[in-house]
Amino acid sequence: MQYQSTRDSRLHVSASEAIVRGLAPQSGLFVPETFPAADLEGWRHLSYPELAQKVLAGYLTDYSADFLQEATEATYGAAFGGNAGRTVRVHDGLYALELWHGPTCAFKDYALQLMPKLLVEAKRNLGRQETTRILVATSGDTGKAALAGYANLDGIEISVFYPDAGTSEIQRLQMVTQEGKNVQVYAVEGNFDDAQTGVKRVFVDASVAEELEKRNIRLSSANSINWGRLAPQIVYYFYAYFRLVDQGAVAWGKPVDFCVPTGNFGDILAGYYAKQMGLPVGKLVCASNKNNVLTDFIRTGTYDARRTFYKTTSPSMDILISSNLERLLYHVSGSSEKVAAWMQELARTGKYTVDAETLSAIQQNFAAGFAGDEEGADEIRSRFEVDHYLCDTHTAVAFRVAENCRSGAPMVVLSTASPFKFPRDVLVALGVQVPDSDFAAMSVLTEKTGEGAPESLQVLNSLPVRFTQVIAPDQIRTAALR
Repeated sequence: MQYQSTRDSRLHVSASEAIVRGLAPQSGLFVPETFPAADLEGWRHLSYPELAQKVLAGYLTDYSADFLQEATEATYGAAFGGNAGRTVRVHDGLYALELWHGPTCAFKDYALQLMPKLLVEAKRNLGRQETTRILVATSGDTGKAALAGYANLDGIEISVFYPDAGTSEIQRLQMVTQEGKNVQVYAVEGNFDDAQTGVKRVFVDASVAEELEKRNIRLSSANSINWGRLAPQIVYYFYAYFRLVDQGAVAWGKPVDFCVPTGNFGDILAGYYAKQMGLPVGKLVCASNKNNVLTDFIRTGTYDARRTFYKTTSPSMDILISSNLERLLYHVSGSSEKVAAWMQELARTGKYTVDAETLSAIQQNFAAGFAGDEEGADEIRSRFEVDHYLCDTHTAVAFRVAENCRSGAPMVVLSTASPFKFPRDVLVALGVQVPDSDFAAMSVLTEKTGEGAPESLQVLNSLPVRFTQVIAPDQIRTAALR
């Protein structure tokens, strides 16, 4: 399997090269040349680690079968407590794929517990000896998951940049208390888009690459712009489908819809890859919060980021520039020239409009909707009171959008984070008096619902804060060269 750049289809690299590089030249993203065919019958009864090995083997063809077996078994075993790919019934026809049972209590663990192993092996495959310096922009969950995955790995350094006052307090503490001799964490003035744009500029800055090369350091990324981050997320769509068949929720071969709370578009794009491989996926429903640039794009074909940025109770979705949408545009248009032009127009003017054929191809696979904070809060309350199901603020947005986009097929909502990462907002939604401290709020939420807070979140209040520096977006370059 070879990989091309979304902005120059003449470029061809191996999976290992794509994962080591992270970003293609001219800020392009690496995409697979083809979609491997799924063996649905053969995969149907596999464990999660076994399924992960099979799915990834189709994409990571320069990795050995023995490595993939060892890596997937090590990743998806004890760290997920036997809950990898857990799919539960919420009410008739509506299901939740709970992706937050990993070590950092968010769906990013599925990729970022495996991705460090993929990177180290990629360097071995390529005979690389340099230090890899990873730069990560995060709107909340990616930062901690990446830090946890890469901490103390030989030959790896990682710097995380998050928007100052743009995450929940729990998310912030998860990052700034991270242990490890090879980690750095910075708060960035502005929003996530400011942090992400600053990191992307560093990747295409030739002077940065030249300076780091003198020190035998090369940059890479753990954001979903890196193919090694995206590929592992394909697996849980297959696993959820197989479990619904086991539960009698869907007949074998009949379609299932998926609704995904979406910011940077990577999680839902993984579902598109699963569908292209042959999984019976009906609609992929893109659920946005008040920052609904993706909803407007999927409905109209015009992507317009020139709008007010809102800080919401679902901060991991507070994004106006969705990087992974570029990959979808490449696949449905088949033209790196078109994609490069659209991305250049976005950078220059803040908007672009795709042609009618491209929009039609997108709408064949995707639907979209959005829900504001009040609607999300109402959904948290309704799901708990009616269905006895407790969810976080991001999942609540997806539940609300899912109800408005039902097609008659079973609908699976991707539940992306533990409700205890956002305890105060969840308590507000449940109509409970909220204490000032997030940690006191966790206790109140347990008393109200009977659900226990994950131990990894409870201990954050007792850990020393290691990182306090706040920088401007234009200082990200300096941090990358530290």
